[in-house]
Amino acid sequence: MNPRPKLLITRKVFPEVIERLAPYFDIDSNQDDDEWPRATLLARAADRDALFVVASDRVDRELLAACPRLRIVATGSVGYNHIDLAACGERGVAVSNTPDVLTEATADMAWALLMATARRVCESEHWLRAGKWGRWAFDQWLGADVYGTTLGIVGMGRIGSAVARRARGFEMKILYHNRSRAPNEAELGARRVELDELLREADHVVLVLPYSAATHHAIGARELAAMKPTATLVNIARGGIVDDAALVDALRAGRIAGAGLDVYENEPALHPGLLTVPNVVLTPHIGSATRSSRVGMAMLAAENLVAFATGAALPTPVATA
Repeated sequence: MNPRPKLLITRKVFPEVIERLAPYFDIDSNQDDDEWPRATLLARAADRDALFVVASDRVDRELLAACPRLRIVATGSVGYNHIDLAACGERGVAVSNTPDVLTEATADMAWALLMATARRVCESEHWLRAGKWGRWAFDQWLGADVYGTTLGIVGMGRIGSAVARRARGFEMKILYHNRSRAPNEAELGARRVELDELLREADHVVLVLPYSAATHHAIGARELAAMKPTATLVNIARGGIVDDAALVDALRAGRIAGAGLDVYENEPALHPGLLTVPNVVLTPHIGSATRSSRVGMAMLAAENLVAFATGAALPTPVATA
């Protein structure tokens, strides 16, 4: 009888996910959720046939060279910019991700950030908690309208479309920028425009595009200067799409009204300026953080691993060629 393939799970996952995988793999699991140094990850992965990783685990040529038996990398995330796909393809290592299961939760989070930013929810709460609310006034904590305004969505995939569907309930004009025309644009009531027009016209801009070398700092000083001074910016996509230093400068100078961020360059480290400007809402990469979504993500990664172990087609493969 062939021995079961060896699997390394790099972060704590739900017990039901371990139960799903246990019949098929010899499992080494980081259920203590320790932050492994790079050397520890390489050593723990060295004899593994399969890896279950998360977005903070860098799967590159160094790791692949340290894991001669490796045949599959299943990431418990939609994004896979932490994985060197070309190197995996060269080594014959399959890659899978977890699309769809987090779409609605992440779209909800985009709206939570948009509303909190537009209506200055966090700023006013901090002011209230500091004991500064002594009276009501007509001009107190004036925010931006959402209903009936213009929404700009940069990236019109599954999540961008879900954000747009919600915008229809607010009777918003919807603009989007995408490499290709969205097949559902008529259904969504959305119009495809160039990025400069979107930034110039939108009252609220939501970023939902994947991270790549081509989208690094897609929103920088020039793009922020193109936005309305009354506009808000929401990033639920990936850190690095926004130049955080340029954003801090724009917020501090009032070149845009506010920002809502769930992702950051070099996270979990933050640009220190983000902690000093009041007109930004900050959350710790919780866009998919509902139980149903996070269990769904982990279980989909597990289903890809089970398919590998049983010789079946992966449910959600990522092309590596």
